[in-house]
Amino acid sequence: EVYAVSIVGSFPIAVTNLLDLTRLDLHNNKLTGPIPPQIGRLRRLRMLNLRWNKLQDVLPPEIGELKKLTHLSLSFNNFKGEIPKELANLPELRYLYLQENRFTGRIPPELGTLQNLRHMDVGNNHLVGTIRELIRIEGCFPVLRNLYLNNNYLTGGVPAQLANVTNLEILYLSYNKMSGVIPTALADIPKLTYLYLDHNQFSGRIPNALYKHPFLKELYIEGNGFRPGVDPIGAHKVLELSDTDFLV
Repeated sequence: EVYAVSIVGSFPIAVTNLLDLTRLDLHNNKLTGPIPPQIGRLRRLRMLNLRWNKLQDVLPPEIGELKKLTHLSLSFNNFKGEIPKELANLPELRYLYLQENRFTGRIPPELGTLQNLRHMDVGNNHLVGTIRELIRIEGCFPVLRNLYLNNNYLTGGVPAQLANVTNLEILYLSYNKMSGVIPTALADIPKLTYLYLDHNQFSGRIPNALYKHPFLKELYIEGNGFRPGVDPIGAHKVLELSDTDFLV
């Protein structure tokens, strides 16, 4: 394992010579520049944590060569360009943290083929596209529990097919440009617990089936075109589930 603090400058390429390395934690430093393509040499790496640095440029596709990686945390940097589809080549990946960067383009639907991915956070970037595109591969995201897509530029609606991602517990869609009505099928996700729809362009009414959902604890809906109005609770304007006039 390598853990380091107070590092200033470019990514330490010498680390990529440690071929038996299983854990590389360089978070909360002042690293700048790109991740070098030599990162692909660390074939035994299970955890790569580079969050809270000042790293930039595009992600090297060589990250897709880290076949044993289970945790990848690149959040809170200045990475740009598209999220590489090569991340779908990481069969053991369970946790993917890419939030708070400058990624653009569409989220690769190939990520849906990751059989062990439990948590994916790509919030607070400049991503475009639709959820329908993201889940177009049949049987995608089989064990995904937490999906954070907030604070991007996603458009389109919430497709009924999202109910096929049956292990979802947290769905965070806040602050996008999504529209349309919320499908009743969303209530078919058995353990859906937190649903964030706020600050989009959704319309219609909240399906009554969500009101009756046995696991749903919080439903954030402010900043949309839902009808009729709802009496918010607290600063976050959580839907008061007793307000049945708001439901269909």
